[in-house]
Amino acid sequence: MSHELLAAAVREAGARILARYAGDPRPPGLPELLANLHDNDAAVVDVLRPALAGIRPDARWLDDEHGAGPLGPGEWWLVDPVGGNVNAVHGMPDWNIGVSLVRDGRPVLSAVYAPVLDELFTAEAGGGAFLNGVPLRVSAKTSLDGALAGTGQAKPGHDAEFFERMGRSFTAMSAAALYVRISVPVSHQLAQLAAGRMDVHWQLDNVRSHAAGVLLVQEAGGVVTDLDGKPWDLTSESYLAAAPGVHAAALAVLTA
Repeated sequence: MSHELLAAAVREAGARILARYAGDPRPPGLPELLANLHDNDAAVVDVLRPALAGIRPDARWLDDEHGAGPLGPGEWWLVDPVGGNVNAVHGMPDWNIGVSLVRDGRPVLSAVYAPVLDELFTAEAGGGAFLNGVPLRVSAKTSLDGALAGTGQAKPGHDAEFFERMGRSFTAMSAAALYVRISVPVSHQLAQLAAGRMDVHWQLDNVRSHAAGVLLVQEAGGVVTDLDGKPWDLTSESYLAAAPGVHAAALAVLTA
């Protein structure tokens, strides 16, 4: 029942932002852009905070989409109000609303909703992943030379060394995979991987709000590890999510 209530909540929040998006909010400068980003996030929070509190009253709330590190015990709602918000503000369609319920450090319920396409991705630990109610399965690719891969910048403020590492990883993967994209939101790429539309996604910076997308991939049969090959954890510094048939090869490329 919780997943149905969560789905209804993110759809309601999506309708709120879709109305703002349809109003052509493209800003003339940075101050207006920042104001629009804030207003979009606030509109989603106004809908989701009371709705999620009604679903799990004892779960704590966290909508710091760039936050990293461990959480306290118990249940937490991790919310990325508008993933790819900068895309929404500039009139592009690739943005979404991401929510996960994390219990003792592990995601157990998630929803990623893309309002422009009306695509609702949902997952429950042990219960599978779905797109608008239809079961999802990651791709059957077994070779990187036919794989579509992707990465993205999870949060702002990195130093030059990080961007050099990101560039090197992009170069290495570009030499091995069919095609590599760098884009945001990260949750969009993880949802596409869960749907079998992409085959590989890696991040050199992991933030807690990625948990919604990670659960989608895991429940769709994908493999998610850190770049040492250890199982993904909410506190992992980096990670690789991939279809089982290409995970090992992608990991070798990224760690060579």
